[in-house]
Amino acid sequence: MTTIRAGFIGLGNQGAPMARRIVDAGLPLTLWARRPASLEPYADTTATSAATPAELAAASDVVGICVVADDDVLDVVLRPDGVLAGMAPGGVIAIHSTIHPDSCRRLEEAAAARGVRLIDAPVSGGAPIAEKGELLVMVGGDPEALEIARPVFDTFGATILHLGPIGSGQVAKLLNNFVLTALIAVALDTYSFADGVGVDRDALAEVLAHGSGRSEAAAVVARMRFGVGPLVPVREILRKDVDLTLDLGRRADVEGPGDVLTELAERTLAALADAPVAANP
Repeated sequence: MTTIRAGFIGLGNQGAPMARRIVDAGLPLTLWARRPASLEPYADTTATSAATPAELAAASDVVGICVVADDDVLDVVLRPDGVLAGMAPGGVIAIHSTIHPDSCRRLEEAAAARGVRLIDAPVSGGAPIAEKGELLVMVGGDPEALEIARPVFDTFGATILHLGPIGSGQVAKLLNNFVLTALIAVALDTYSFADGVGVDRDALAEVLAHGSGRSEAAAVVARMRFGVGPLVPVREILRKDVDLTLDLGRRADVEGPGDVLTELAERTLAALADAPVAANP
């Protein structure tokens, strides 16, 4: 069987280790980045670079996109020299960015008109988990397209879930991030309470890492040394994801994730807004 050719766009904190896993697994990889400096870490690999997203797509069977927001994804896919302009029929575009499900549906329609398949495949776990190849990949869209892309996903994902039609992966990722954001407020309150009753924070962090009350939020806050200052650089991403989740509810004319969760998520975002930026996040 011919080795699948991968393309990747979005070499930020999350995307960079994903791309590294792909090339280290031995798959042919083409990269494109707005900033040439983003490509420098791959100079010691077999990855090649393209001048435009279209050129990257022409050299790829599966293109992963891991840029920040809806407008960034729409631009890199739909611009005149974008991914769709260069991708051959039968190719697969995988949206790893966390964006609105409606944006994925719009992109799927545009891709289908050119004989290209598009799936949403946001990931969860963060950069350290990506480096280990243990990300969770949440997929929405054509199951056959997922099977085409699976050899690429297997390089950085330990759990790959097909959740339903296009946009389903994004809904799952948004809800995951909403819960994480809310539980950061719970963790902050818990550690603060521990201070008041004389429980050592480091000891409590160990309990919350192994006990029935364990949560990723508690671990995140512990890694931040029980504050949110180092999380300030990602507050706009969390704000974006909370707003997208609430918009999903409004568009579907259903209640949001709940008054309690929404209040907690907003408390976390307020704490991030008030926190000083850490010197070494």
